[in-house]
Amino acid sequence: MHMQNFDTLLKKSTEAHGHLCPGQVVGVRMAMLGCRLIGLDEPTRIDQIKKLIVIVEMDRCTGDAVAFVTGAKLGRRSLKFKDYGIMAATFINLETQTAFRVISTEEARDLAPAYAPEIPEKYPRQLEAYKRMPDSVLFRVQKVRVDMSEYDLPGPTRKKVSCSQCGQVVRDNREVVQNGCILCKPCAQEAYFSEAKEITWPDMNWTPAQEEQKSVAAEALRHEENP
Repeated sequence: MHMQNFDTLLKKSTEAHGHLCPGQVVGVRMAMLGCRLIGLDEPTRIDQIKKLIVIVEMDRCTGDAVAFVTGAKLGRRSLKFKDYGIMAATFINLETQTAFRVISTEEARDLAPAYAPEIPEKYPRQLEAYKRMPDSVLFRVQKVRVDMSEYDLPGPTRKKVSCSQCGQVVRDNREVVQNGCILCKPCAQEAYFSEAKEITWPDMNWTPAQEEQKSVAAEALRHEENP
């Protein structure tokens, strides 16, 4: 079995993402190229996904497409995010230790009228042009070296420690040591949030089992009303 064709992948990626846009086209093609470069022809297959790490550098539509095509996921630890704001992704084959960084070119945007001259509107023209451009126009490619820590690899948790300030368990070597004390990043003043206050909420003792019980009760009532 080999990777599905471009049109099929674009259609499915668009459905998963929610809309079709130039970034989806770029992301699908970026992922297809990246996988070819590292020698994976069906990255979502179980034996191949275990070899794959993908690092995306943007939180845009392109990133969703790259993740969809490759099957890389945060929960599998095969998808990594570097917040560089760059339309790029790096594809790593853990078995062969080969890695390629694929970067979307800015020139491609300027060249869109040459590849889809019959389309007057900007975004539809870009979308169609990105389908037609050769990889060499749409992307730059760098062969790179990525040194992966054992704590970043797929698999079970390799280390757990507790924050000496709040007691929260920190996994996979993400703790901070300050003045000999082990701290989680929020306690080490590296949090993305502020003014944290513990709360209670209505129905805080809800469990999924309660929903199931309500469903069973409602079904029984329907049978009683309509024997």
